[in-house]
Amino acid sequence: MTQAEDFSAVGKQRVRTIWISDVHLGTRDCQAEKLAGFLKEYECDQLYLVGDIIDGWRLRKSMYWPQSHTNVIRRILTMSKRGTRVTYVTGNHDEFLRRYAALNIGNILLVDEAEHVTADGRKLLVIHGDQFDVITRCHRWLAFLGDHAYEFSLRLNRWLNYWRSRCGYGYWSLSGYLKHRVKKAVNFISEFEEALAHECRKRDLQGVVCGHIHHAEIREVSGISYHNCGDWVESCTALIEHWDGSITQYRWSEAETAPAPDAQAGKLPEVA
Repeated sequence: MTQAEDFSAVGKQRVRTIWISDVHLGTRDCQAEKLAGFLKEYECDQLYLVGDIIDGWRLRKSMYWPQSHTNVIRRILTMSKRGTRVTYVTGNHDEFLRRYAALNIGNILLVDEAEHVTADGRKLLVIHGDQFDVITRCHRWLAFLGDHAYEFSLRLNRWLNYWRSRCGYGYWSLSGYLKHRVKKAVNFISEFEEALAHECRKRDLQGVVCGHIHHAEIREVSGISYHNCGDWVESCTALIEHWDGSITQYRWSEAETAPAPDAQAGKLPEVA
């Protein structure tokens, strides 16, 4: 029995592995309170942080770091101290950490990618996924432009959901709608999934766990088990491996109905 299994707290669920990605600490749309709440509910042997945990792109432009973001870091450090092995897989928004790849501090390992073996013996590639995004890899200026467009859609989404909550409607994701409805976005997601599946076949791996595109998914892609963690900006999702090796998706129960942050204070959220 590991140290993580030895530690037990009332109300906590014990699982084998947890994966989270695309938290984007340092941005106003990060759902840090919900993530800290989720991490308090579980204890695990292995925690994978699958990239874009800290948003270095945004922090270079302006400094935003409330206490709730510090609380997430403290929660992860506490889990590590209590025996959870933490593997931080770097992404494109926290690429400043890639120069320190293979750094091992206590129970925390910093890597560019990892290989995870499930309880039932399957080998999974754990990678953020930006390496398989042609725009991010070959057209960096387009990636920055897309980031600005996504940031604007989140601000617009905050404003729309303020009025939806005033009218008694639940949370609605503008960017999620566009991802499912715009043909180019759907094609991009499909090509991204196929590229990762192809890489797994090349390496003789049975599956992949990734992030990057903020689109939570568990499905078979060309015979490969594809798992995307989603994000903690809108969908508030994670992946959990149970003791039999099965992997399920976790979704924060309040994510669909939570009003925009500023709406709770009775103020119209800023769009720009």
